[in-house]
Amino acid sequence: MLVRVVLSPTPSFPEPSALYTACKMVRWLSAKLGPTVASRHVARNLLRLLTSCYVGPTRQQFTVSSGESPPLSAGNIYQKRPVLGDIVSGPVLSCLLHIAHLYGEPVLTYQYLPYISYLVAPGSASGPSRLNSRKEAGLLAAVTLTQKIIVYLSDTTLMDILPRISHEVLLPVLSFLTSLVTGFPSGAQARTILCVKTISLIALICLRIGQEMVQQHLSEPVATFFQIFSQLHELRQQDLKLDPAGRGEGQLPQVVFSDGQQRPVDPALLDELQKVFTLEMAYTIYVPFSCLLGDIIRKIIPNHELVGELAGLYLESVSPSSRNPASMEPTVPSTGPEWDPQGGGCPQDDGHSGTFGSVLVGNRIQIPNDSRPETPGPLGPISGVGGGGLGSGSEDNALKQELPRSAHGLSGNWLAYWQYEIGVSQQDAHFHFHQIRLQSFPGHSGAVKCVAPLSSEDFFLSGSKDRTVRLWPLYNYGDGTSETAPRLIYTQHRKSVFFVGQLEAPQHVVSCDGAVHVWDPFTGKTLRTVEPLDSRVPLTAVAVMPAPHTSITMASSDSTLRFVDCRKPGLQHEFRLGGGLNPGLVRALAVSPSGRSVVAGFSSGFMVLLDTRTGLVLRGWPAHEGDILQIKAVEGSVLVSSSSDHSLTVWKELEQKPTHHYKSASDPIHTFDLYGSEAVTGTVSNKIGVCSLLEPPSQATTKLSSENFRGTLTSLALLPTKRHLLLGSDNGVIRLLA
Repeated sequence: MLVRVVLSPTPSFPEPSALYTACKMVRWLSAKLGPTVASRHVARNLLRLLTSCYVGPTRQQFTVSSGESPPLSAGNIYQKRPVLGDIVSGPVLSCLLHIAHLYGEPVLTYQYLPYISYLVAPGSASGPSRLNSRKEAGLLAAVTLTQKIIVYLSDTTLMDILPRISHEVLLPVLSFLTSLVTGFPSGAQARTILCVKTISLIALICLRIGQEMVQQHLSEPVATFFQIFSQLHELRQQDLKLDPAGRGEGQLPQVVFSDGQQRPVDPALLDELQKVFTLEMAYTIYVPFSCLLGDIIRKIIPNHELVGELAGLYLESVSPSSRNPASMEPTVPSTGPEWDPQGGGCPQDDGHSGTFGSVLVGNRIQIPNDSRPETPGPLGPISGVGGGGLGSGSEDNALKQELPRSAHGLSGNWLAYWQYEIGVSQQDAHFHFHQIRLQSFPGHSGAVKCVAPLSSEDFFLSGSKDRTVRLWPLYNYGDGTSETAPRLIYTQHRKSVFFVGQLEAPQHVVSCDGAVHVWDPFTGKTLRTVEPLDSRVPLTAVAVMPAPHTSITMASSDSTLRFVDCRKPGLQHEFRLGGGLNPGLVRALAVSPSGRSVVAGFSSGFMVLLDTRTGLVLRGWPAHEGDILQIKAVEGSVLVSSSSDHSLTVWKELEQKPTHHYKSASDPIHTFDLYGSEAVTGTVSNKIGVCSLLEPPSQATTKLSSENFRGTLTSLALLPTKRHLLLGSDNGVIRLLA
């Protein structure tokens, strides 16, 4: 996948210009592909790539600006100090957020958050385990991405999903972080980074929702985190040692704690845990949380006094000669209240809200800029709210940012369809038609005779009885009821347009009303017109050659097949198809994907297969009992034809008998398109069918409702990458359905 190539994290950083170009390309692709394809193929790979950014001990080292560790910034949870993985993941997070900006908040809540839950979910093993490096990196990536998500969620959405965040993200992360039996591959370093990132995340949520909501929704995560200090304190008092006597091999000792709970403990992990949950960590955490939570800290954290005592011990251990106590204030402005170490580590009342170096604005706590200290500590301050190294420091440390409104934001039917699509397995090769209306394209004053998406699927062409060809954009817009205007109207035809297609190699449009017009889709300028040699022998069918060919295949009413190269004047080839027979008019043409053969279908039901390199007729056979209505050629020398005899038949080019034969009960299949090994069919009774081209044969039919489609179905085209259907009607309106 291109996303993995251009943004794949490597030991050495790419050139800034190359990285900028790669990010720009991914952003451009995300907008061009639309919400479903961007989420299924771009966002999914970016999410997988995010974990890779934190794999290995090197990616889990704090970045420092100087050779020696700066002094401790006690309790600072507002200024981040990134690890190397945060810097590497910056471009990935930037692209993920750009997709959320394009398609709205549902991307954060319906795609990113479930993936985060998957990353932090406990393994299936019930016994003691050791994380692998991928799971360890996944935990770091999950917390980093959650910090980004929280910042961009609206207040209403945050409160709606807060229980999910608590139970599906915070508690699973804390179960690994505070586990007495699960070790980290990178040891104390990885656990320390996860610790400071998790604290930053919890503090961010506390700042967003306020004390009352913290007590209601976050009591369990906060208490779980603080409880590890009590557990380690008790283990130190019990002096638990690695003594295999008295227990079987592979069994861990069971320790009864003061809360009455008996828990297994791996003595080999005690050293790792004690390196993480030190006096310094207790002080770094206790000061800000005691101020964020205020008096409710006594209600939701039973062991707050113990953690406070540990924080006090650390404060006493700091040498006054090497550190000015005044500089220990983590977030207090220089003109703010005096620091009171005996009062639990909180400043005196600042006259605003009683919060630590902050001002209460509505239900949000605003952190003053001058409350941020200049130097982070050796532990590193808790990684900032941004967590990904994107944008300026002020943006990274913001508590809340508005997600910019986009014209392509998902809502209504688009949102419902997108939610379904991102849950479909990428291995699912079937076309599922749910009859969800996504967009309407009114404008033609006559029946729509043909529709053809461009190869990029971001635009499509339509030809009509009103003698115009229109170029339409296919970007999602609105809630499913929106109407889209054409980007360009080609008005040079004199008769009803019955064919329109794209010459992929030169990027030209080919349309036919009895004469072939080749024109530029960007300017609408006619590049070439091919008139029939005799006005009494008009062109009846047209097909374009696949890339890299630049030829157009035209059949006239005298059963003559002509090839025209759009780069050269005159005819390229001319072949007679009748062969002495009178098969009637050529109704349909199809060129094989390789361009080596072309098949013509006649009004008598006869079909002729021609080698385009030699002009030799490879085969001619009576395929149907009525007019050939449409033919498609696919890989593997397979032909699919429909006829007025109500049949849809699948052929091998050089085999006499058809491989599959479907019969429509009521109406002929006058239009169809292919999706992999399936044919999507349409009839004049507004029925959409899906037929399998493989064994065993199967067929499913859906009647279009009048609410989603009005008029009579005249043409159909499928967008294979986006899995949408374009349906043209006799009233001139085209609908996009899924």
